[in-house]
Amino acid sequence: MRLLAFSAEERLRWGALLEGEVAELSAVMPYVDLAALLAADALEEACAALDTAPRWPMEAVQVLVPLPQARLFCIGFNYPKPNPLGGQVAAPAQISVFLKHQDALVPHGAALRPPEISEQFDYEGELAVVIGRGGHRIARENAMAHVAGYTVLNDGSVRDWQAHSVTAGKNFWESGSWGPCIATADALGDPAGLRLRSWLNGRLVQNSLLSAMFFDVPAIIAYLSTITPLRVGDVIATGSPEGTGATQSPPRFLRSGDHLAIEVDGVGRLENVVG
Repeated sequence: MRLLAFSAEERLRWGALLEGEVAELSAVMPYVDLAALLAADALEEACAALDTAPRWPMEAVQVLVPLPQARLFCIGFNYPKPNPLGGQVAAPAQISVFLKHQDALVPHGAALRPPEISEQFDYEGELAVVIGRGGHRIARENAMAHVAGYTVLNDGSVRDWQAHSVTAGKNFWESGSWGPCIATADALGDPAGLRLRSWLNGRLVQNSLLSAMFFDVPAIIAYLSTITPLRVGDVIATGSPEGTGATQSPPRFLRSGDHLAIEVDGVGRLENVVG
């Protein structure tokens, strides 16, 4: 099942993405949003309600970010690739983590906002993990039981400001995106066998199996939950493989009018234009 938040006829709703349409589960279930659904551990209930949910054609809805109040953890340097700030990324001894705020992200279909102060606006396609069961000091071998599902995230990066600090370069207003949906874990199994691809104006620029990560999903969950208890609805972006604009020769940063598409097998396809 692929869950999404959307608006239609000026009302906020949520439901499941089907072939060419959306089943509005919020019309037949008591949960106010996807966060409440996850908190109630009601995914099986949602699946059972699909037959009775009213349907909307995709062209009648506006897709929203799935979890607008989520805490966003991002993992850096998690694939073998050139370092966008120079040099080569080698396998790190420890996981690198930074935080991203929701104002830095827009939903599927919305325009990315290029920073007027920089010409080094970059994209980073990533798999993101959605936590469905909270926990503190989660053991690696138990980590996957805490996953509700997966989504796609574009970790928009302003490279010259990233050289000032990771927080600066990764949190420009509306520089990234995520969605369009949350694919539930029961439908996907182990994400390591999935492939991530990104296209810039139709040209394939990123293409990697998720198994290329230095630190896999269980390791990341165990690490983060050692620092702080993870909560239901937390989102963890797992890093970006080779092919971002800064590592191309010559560098190819995002420009106004560019079309960016990021897809993870079985999870979804995130598309945005640069405003």
